[in-house]
Amino acid sequence: MSAEKQPITAEDLYRITLVEDPRISPDGRWIAYVQVTTDKLDNGYKRNIWLVSTEGGSPFQLTRSGKDSQPRWSPDGKFLAFTSSRDEKPQIYLLPITAPGGEPRALTSMPNGANNPSWSPDSSRIAFLAGMKADARSREDNNVEDPKPQDKLEGKHRKERKDLEESKRWDPRIVERIPYRSGTSFLSDNFTQIYVAPVAEGLPKEEAKPRRLTDVNADHNPPKWSPDGEYLLTARMSDPNTDEPWRWSVLFRIRVSDATHEQLTDNSFSSFAPEVSPDGQWIAFGRLPRERLSERYTRLAVIPFSGGEIRDLNVVLDRSLLEFKWSPDSEAVLFTAGNAGHVELYRANFVAGDSIDIVIAKPMDIENIDVHPSAGIAFIGSTEFDPSELYWQDSSIDEAVQMTTVNQKFLDSIIVQPFHGMRWKSLSGDEIQGWYVLPVGYEEGKQYPLALNIHGGPHIMWGTTFKSMWHEWQFHAARGYVAFFCNPRGSDGYGEVFQMVLHGAWGTIAMDDIMAGVDAIIDKGFVDISRLAITGGSYGGYMTTWITGHSNRFITAASLRGVYNMLSFSGTTDIVSFTSNEMGVEPWEDPTFLWNNSPLAYAQNIKTPILLLHSENDYRVPISEGEQMYAYIRRTGGTVKLIRYPRDGHDMTRTGEPEHRVSSLTHVINWFDTYCFPQKSQEVQE
Repeated sequence: MSAEKQPITAEDLYRITLVEDPRISPDGRWIAYVQVTTDKLDNGYKRNIWLVSTEGGSPFQLTRSGKDSQPRWSPDGKFLAFTSSRDEKPQIYLLPITAPGGEPRALTSMPNGANNPSWSPDSSRIAFLAGMKADARSREDNNVEDPKPQDKLEGKHRKERKDLEESKRWDPRIVERIPYRSGTSFLSDNFTQIYVAPVAEGLPKEEAKPRRLTDVNADHNPPKWSPDGEYLLTARMSDPNTDEPWRWSVLFRIRVSDATHEQLTDNSFSSFAPEVSPDGQWIAFGRLPRERLSERYTRLAVIPFSGGEIRDLNVVLDRSLLEFKWSPDSEAVLFTAGNAGHVELYRANFVAGDSIDIVIAKPMDIENIDVHPSAGIAFIGSTEFDPSELYWQDSSIDEAVQMTTVNQKFLDSIIVQPFHGMRWKSLSGDEIQGWYVLPVGYEEGKQYPLALNIHGGPHIMWGTTFKSMWHEWQFHAARGYVAFFCNPRGSDGYGEVFQMVLHGAWGTIAMDDIMAGVDAIIDKGFVDISRLAITGGSYGGYMTTWITGHSNRFITAASLRGVYNMLSFSGTTDIVSFTSNEMGVEPWEDPTFLWNNSPLAYAQNIKTPILLLHSENDYRVPISEGEQMYAYIRRTGGTVKLIRYPRDGHDMTRTGEPEHRVSSLTHVINWFDTYCFPQKSQEVQE
């Protein structure tokens, strides 16, 4: 007799498994992929590589260190290269596939680690990325070994001293570029360079040593080989000293034999992620206008391998490029793009006339696509009933088959509520799309509190299959709320005009769309208008505080990692030109305009009890934003609480420490319960 299914809990985060980065074997018989599990004991994540047959059957585990990723098959099918952090730094490892039970061996021992392995077409070499300081590159060029320690300390103590010396190297920190920090750390001068290493064992030391092909103080995109093995393609930041240097890059072709570089694109566009066509005649890549509004969508472009005219392929579709792969015949590029709440797979034909065909349009989000020359397509899909599984579409059929069931045991034990779609007209007359999840135990005729959730970006797109929010929406429904979310104007997935209308008006336009949606769902009769809750993260936090600063309709609110002061944000974020791109002015040009578009300017009007959550190492939206909002609301008599999360950054609720993620879910729902279910909240406290 099976156990009765239970409502999902915050702690169930530990039971969700994700899959990523599928790679098809050269013979088309196998798919290697990464399986990600959450480790409650270590408060982290484990990544291991698994293998499954394209003909079906049970997957089996290849690696077990918990620190393995980026599986890459050798073209001859004999080895699987991957990146592993099983030692102090991530390195490239080789696992023999033709010898069952073989142990992986380390190909690299780079002092700052190595990643993104890329096999040469003849399987004899691997290109990869490795961070290296300028002085270390100089020692490499002159065959001077790094200084060796003169003491007899044991390895553990030597590492401790090395770490201390490294930390003191930045004490004090001398800043001479912008940005100077990102993610959760300060940027170093270890710019990523491209190396090539031979794979054969037993070579003389000098022949086995990886050879560096680049020597500039600039980061590079992962290298990609030309089919003849003579060239590597990459993108390089055009100027590491400019604002947001990783956004502004140009394409380079590098001859492997002598490391000569040829620039293929100019600075009028930021060009990135080049991929050579199977026939070696074309290069596909993504690009953005160099001088642009940030709402412009990413273009899929092609250029002849030898250089020449660039053609944009996805303009006619009016959707932003997410990822892409070449078709086996080199006559088209397969790519994914968001469309009305889902991520779909398309084919952009350009050799026999420009056109775009839909390849897979299912109610799911498609990512991490890999294309085999003849066997089929592998990808990761998320649905409204399962956040992450591996799929395979054989070239002989038109239907994708689910190859893994990593979440089945978990899903069999919980109640998963279905999503319901709805559309409404905003005050502007634009049609807005949204969805809701009814609470567990819903009874027709009763009314329930509403938990409105607003997405970040501001130019991203949510839908029922957005995997990083799946758990949160189901959790809110499990706790008795109608979970509600939408894509207001400014969102991706509805065309460039729909995105760009938000320019210079972050708060007013989206508020019109969102509040019209609140009215529309109230009209359905199952929402208690006296118990409306609102939450959101990043731009969603901006909108949470903007709306509560302009409306008293919500009884409770929770804002995570929000932008609250456009003036201070513009000078402290790691994307310093983002504010001017979005709002159309620099702070020194019109500070009054930016202040009037800041939720902080209306903090004195926020009478809704509000919970603020912010990570202390958030360099995208620094915690000073949360500190200001907390102080302003507190000083003007509002009800507010601030929760600070050490160590984590802007992505805390998606990829941060699992304990912090569970904590934030719990704090938000308990804060909502205090006002929406006061009796239940009192019973919990007692």
